[in-house]
Amino acid sequence: MHYLIILVLTLFLALAGCSKEASEPVATEAELTSPVAVAAAGGNPAAEAATAQITDDYMREILREISSDDYEGRGPGTRGDDKARRYLAARMEELGLQPGGDDGSWEQPFDLVGLNTDQPKTWTFEGHGKTLSLKQWDQYMINTDIQEPRAEVNDAEVVFVGYGIQAPEYDWDDYKDADLEGKIALIMNNDPDWDPELFAGETRLWYGRWDYKYQKAADMGAVGAIIIHTTPSASYPFQVLQTSNIGVQFELPAGDEKRKQFDAWMTEDAVIDMVEMAGFDLDELRERAYNRDFEPVPLGVKTSIAMDVEVTRVQSANVLGLIPGSDPEFSDEVVIYSAHHDHLGIGPPNEDGDTIYNGAFDNASGVALVMGIARAFKALPEPPRRSVLVALVGAEEQGLLGSKWHARHPTFPAGKIAANINYDGGNVRGETHDVTYVGLGKSSIDKLTQLIAEEQGREIVPDQFPVKGSFYRSDQFSFARIGVPAAYLDPGVNYIDRPEGWGKEQDAYYTDAHYHQPSDEYDPNWNLEGMVQDAILGYWVGLAIANADDMPKWNEGDEFEAARLEALAAAEE
Repeated sequence: MHYLIILVLTLFLALAGCSKEASEPVATEAELTSPVAVAAAGGNPAAEAATAQITDDYMREILREISSDDYEGRGPGTRGDDKARRYLAARMEELGLQPGGDDGSWEQPFDLVGLNTDQPKTWTFEGHGKTLSLKQWDQYMINTDIQEPRAEVNDAEVVFVGYGIQAPEYDWDDYKDADLEGKIALIMNNDPDWDPELFAGETRLWYGRWDYKYQKAADMGAVGAIIIHTTPSASYPFQVLQTSNIGVQFELPAGDEKRKQFDAWMTEDAVIDMVEMAGFDLDELRERAYNRDFEPVPLGVKTSIAMDVEVTRVQSANVLGLIPGSDPEFSDEVVIYSAHHDHLGIGPPNEDGDTIYNGAFDNASGVALVMGIARAFKALPEPPRRSVLVALVGAEEQGLLGSKWHARHPTFPAGKIAANINYDGGNVRGETHDVTYVGLGKSSIDKLTQLIAEEQGREIVPDQFPVKGSFYRSDQFSFARIGVPAAYLDPGVNYIDRPEGWGKEQDAYYTDAHYHQPSDEYDPNWNLEGMVQDAILGYWVGLAIANADDMPKWNEGDEFEAARLEALAAAEE
């Protein structure tokens, strides 16, 4: 690698916390040749040699193992989950990592409340002298939002609340002064996407995510919430919601947050029929919601629903392996590499009768990639200045629960976490000319990653599917919310020796056919050369951060900057 280029960027752009408009400082010769500077860039033969430990065979072995039927889909709290955690801890120990969990163990346990809602087979709505009966599975999926053995709503009115967003920084309030107490919020998916200056245009923010919408409805006093599903607005077909919302749904134990009786998804066609009962056209209602002056629309349609809920408690854990830093001044700071080890477990059979949701791509591949990076770090003759934590977190598929727990109970204070580099799906299709950086433009990690990628002959590209809101739907979001500069590095889409557009076609096919389905299984024909390529990139990025004098920063004005400043101040106390 051309270390001088990486060096200049690492010291004077990537870690300086400059805004995007700031001018680029110039390095002096002495600064460029100092031992610390050379180390920050990774400019030594040993660091280069360590990349040889990132191999297809090593990562493939881990990927194949934990995605096999023996692990029963790694559902949280199951024997497959326990088996996967024990296997991964053993692989960490084999590498020579130190236990990074509670009380000197490999695990950071957390309790989960399992809610298995007995979803009614039909759901009836009445109003304006009409009755509408909808079918569970075909037209709606519903789960409780309370951790109690019964959820019940009686004669509650449905109110269309547009996007269901309150965002004062955009002068946007869909709720206005409407009284939602005891009512049901009917909510559009996504967020306003037609103006890049309003929200973020086509890039979905947290405001467009289902977890924000459900929680906001609860905060407003609603007893239930229904999100209108369309494939474009969700970025996945209704079948994903069917398989993801059946059986036991896990949550962290309830705190003092407000909760509703239920959360539901409903097909667009079913909602069209519902609003027609009230004399409205759904497209016209949505047209109203495209404006700041939108006000909630009571539909005069009411419903009652009651559901028995089997409430159970299980435990899962984050698997944590630590490489202590070598510099006494910096070893209490850490770079965290994360990937989630869980998937959906055993669920409804597909057309072939397969009930095991193996989660090979999502996310056995990401786990294998992070373990490959850990192997390279352990091959260094001396650890980097800062510590490195390998965090294989649990219950991501249930709402980022493992990483959320770690963020609430970090093993290093938030202000001491230099950065989080997250992987949710590794490249199994071959080498690429590019690498996807979800969250590009948010922090000083950007330029560092860009320069290292260029040394690989690759281009950094932003999220290729911005409507998915990927930054807010994987584990880096949990770290970002406590202020930690975070990057989500995804496979590229421009594959070597493949026609233009092939990569995006493959991604779309995976989403339609295999995402959260039993068919997400290991394929021995997968080409992991791209995963090796991506792991080497992630290794260099983390090594540079771990060795640099300063920690990364969010760009000025970023949504997470305030949390970072608060965390840094707390760490200094």
